[in-house]
Amino acid sequence: MSKINMTPKEIVKYLDEYIIGQKDAKRAIAIALRNRYRRIQLDLSLQEEITPKNILMIGSTGVGKTELARRMAKMMSLPFIKVEASKYTEVGFVGRDVESMVRDLVAASLHLVESEYKERSKEAIDAYIIDKIAKTLLAPLPSQASQEKKKEYENSLSKMKDRIKSGAMDETEIEIFIQKRFIESDQNMPPDLIKVQESIIKVLSRDQENVKKTMTIKEAKRALTDEASSQILDSERMCAEALNRAEKSGVIFIDEIDKVAIASKDGARQDPSKEGVQRDLLPIVEGSVVNTKYGPIKTDHILFIAAGAFHLSKPSDLIPELQGRFPIRVELDSLDSEAMYKILTQTKTSIISQYQALLGVEGVELIFDDLALKELAKLAQEANEKTEDIGARRLHTIIERILDEVSFEAEEYKGKQYIITKEYVQEKLDSLVQNTDLTRYIL
Repeated sequence: MSKINMTPKEIVKYLDEYIIGQKDAKRAIAIALRNRYRRIQLDLSLQEEITPKNILMIGSTGVGKTELARRMAKMMSLPFIKVEASKYTEVGFVGRDVESMVRDLVAASLHLVESEYKERSKEAIDAYIIDKIAKTLLAPLPSQASQEKKKEYENSLSKMKDRIKSGAMDETEIEIFIQKRFIESDQNMPPDLIKVQESIIKVLSRDQENVKKTMTIKEAKRALTDEASSQILDSERMCAEALNRAEKSGVIFIDEIDKVAIASKDGARQDPSKEGVQRDLLPIVEGSVVNTKYGPIKTDHILFIAAGAFHLSKPSDLIPELQGRFPIRVELDSLDSEAMYKILTQTKTSIISQYQALLGVEGVELIFDDLALKELAKLAQEANEKTEDIGARRLHTIIERILDEVSFEAEEYKGKQYIITKEYVQEKLDSLVQNTDLTRYIL
């Protein structure tokens, strides 16, 4: 389900499978994605004028802000990265500059494009790998060989390829030359320095481009994948497509944007680093050109989704210019016990089904009584109310506590059912939830 022309209703329906509630946020994301499709259908002259309407999500931790953006990008096969605003520093300070998020987006886009190209060229890549392994196993023919010998050799090579392909020789050990992988350069360095670093690495590695290794044929198939891909795939074309895709349909999710806002009560003590990060973000969000190792990229049409809890500050504490670049504001609801229960029972790959699958590996059939699930949801909400509200993440903490015994002693319950009842949940958790001090440290 990776269609760029999905309607807003179809997008919301897909997101409903993974995230409970948060209708306003889902609608805002669905409209933003549909507008991208609408823009592509217009004349080029008008396309340039229409910029994405960036979204600011406001809500406590664990209510689904990151999951919404992540699922959206996965569904549409869009270049996507999640960054944390608090990790960046103002230009001139030691640390990561904000332009590195765009370079990270291009790297994510290239990885996405490369995966697609590899999938499309899977047959050719497999054929290259099998051919190289087969020719390593068979001694080469002398150049003066007769036609009859050449024919015999071709038949032997064909049979050898069939055996390698079928996996019949996977455990056979061979000595094979593997192309040495270059050390990845640091993406956070300026593009000019990255190119210098790569040139030095290539010069130093020139004499050792191929390394002879002893391994099984199964391992050789994996080890030769990169070499086969570099020989078959057009790297220049992939880079150009990755840049274009990042530019036209990239999504950057900036988490913890509230951490760089300066609360009004701290107005007298201006923090130059926080305000500097906001000012550095501004040209990237409103549109500028960033140089990357793969070429320059314009940020005008990248969709930015910022999110923050805003407990100690307000969106209005961001500098006015940055506020104006996030015209769509969405407030996410805190999760009540009913929402917690739905998260446990109605989401695709829910926490409960994950734990059932994990213990199923040990031969234990884990069963949750419906009343037990409702009690779990109620206790999770109570723990959130009495201490810090960490949303659905509280469910992980509570379920780990409930399943501690069966997880540790799983072999004793092999081939049996392990039923979690309401009484069992209360016995394990009631005293902890009632005692606020214990809740703070244990749940």
